[in-house]
Amino acid sequence: MNPTLFLSTASASSPATTSIALLGSGPATGKEMDLFQLVLSSGGVVLFVLFLLIAFFVVTTFVIGYKAFQITRAARETDAFLDAFFQHKKLEALHEQARGLHRSPVAAMFRAGYLELKRLSRRTGKDGASAAEESGPPEGADEGGLENIERALRRSAIAEQTELESLTPLLATVGSSAPFVGLFGTVWGIMDAFRNIGAKGSANLATVAPGIAEALIATAIGLVAAIPAVMAYNYFARKIKVLTNEMDTFHNDFLNLVKRSYLR
Repeated sequence: MNPTLFLSTASASSPATTSIALLGSGPATGKEMDLFQLVLSSGGVVLFVLFLLIAFFVVTTFVIGYKAFQITRAARETDAFLDAFFQHKKLEALHEQARGLHRSPVAAMFRAGYLELKRLSRRTGKDGASAAEESGPPEGADEGGLENIERALRRSAIAEQTELESLTPLLATVGSSAPFVGLFGTVWGIMDAFRNIGAKGSANLATVAPGIAEALIATAIGLVAAIPAVMAYNYFARKIKVLTNEMDTFHNDFLNLVKRSYLR
């Protein structure tokens, strides 16, 4: 065999052999792209967006847990108080029970209305609302006193509704903004990936995949933070609306009770 021909054949086939060897060694040296590695390997703006979205998720998880406890407790205590109220117990006994129901907005309204009625009874010479229960309507108690009671109930209702709605705007804000924050991180990461491709002058899978994956994880975490926040906000808004309706109904019931039993 001609040595020159052998060397020429070996030289001609060496680039293909080299390329096959490189392709075969690519997966062996590639990074395993799991979730934590993608987060930790991100840099710059994408890393900041990821940590911001993780902070959103942690904060909303705490808020969801707190609001679930608050609203569930408020609904349970409100049901217990309304059961006692409609059993026509004496107002003094109801007031003692309401003092132990700290989470119920309706019980808080009753305490405000009862204290105003007690002040009215004291101004007319009676010993509080309990005396009015025994001896009839207080002397001189008129529509002006009823307006004072109504204002006290309204102030308490506004304060309780504000307390019930606290922190829910945060859930709405995270639910509406987190996907866009994640999308911003994704767009920025894809821009950075293409910039690296242009700098290296090559566009194979090993070059493109890590940057695209790091970019897309921002959108994924944005959705993870947004979906629970939106679902929780809608659930809490419904529960708060139910409690608000119960406060409105109790407002009218308490005024009717005062008109019928304690005011002339």
